[in-house]
Amino acid sequence: MASRGTTETGKLKQNLEEQLDRLMQQLQDLEECREELDADEYEETKKETLEQLSEINDSLKKIMSGDMTLVDELSGMQLAIQAAISQAFKTPEVIRMFAKKQPRQLRTRLAEMDRDLMVGKLGRDLYTQQKVEILTALRKLGEKLTPDDEMFLSANAGTALSQFERVSTDLGSGDKVFALASFEVEKAKQ
Repeated sequence: MASRGTTETGKLKQNLEEQLDRLMQQLQDLEECREELDADEYEETKKETLEQLSEINDSLKKIMSGDMTLVDELSGMQLAIQAAISQAFKTPEVIRMFAKKQPRQLRTRLAEMDRDLMVGKLGRDLYTQQKVEILTALRKLGEKLTPDDEMFLSANAGTALSQFERVSTDLGSGDKVFALASFEVEKAKQ
């Protein structure tokens, strides 16, 4: 289920709204045909229709308030992490090294980038973006950053990386973040 229930929740809401319309029309038809029905039949049909209306109304209220959805809590968290990872990390190589918990390789990549910047092989903007990604990944892996790296990170980290840090921290276990990052890497390969 690629939509993680969001499409299905929308369809459920639409079906409930259609049932509501049908029951309202049924009430209207019942009033128009009141003379043709005996009193007991009219009262019983009206009572059943009103009960159904009440049930549908309750369901609609739950859906609209967010209390009832086909998107479960874990899928919601996973979607939040996926959004944060996809916005925070633009470099598949960094995502892969982060997901595989490879701090040495990340530091090696950082050194290569420093060299490439000095010889003019790498532009300043791309260097800054990738360095921020690597430093963020290293921090999430529990690696100690130098004071210069911390300053660079705080000066250049955008809202996407801040969002990624907040979402991954809120989830507690780094293993969940790593598992999802691995999933994103595999998905990107396909």
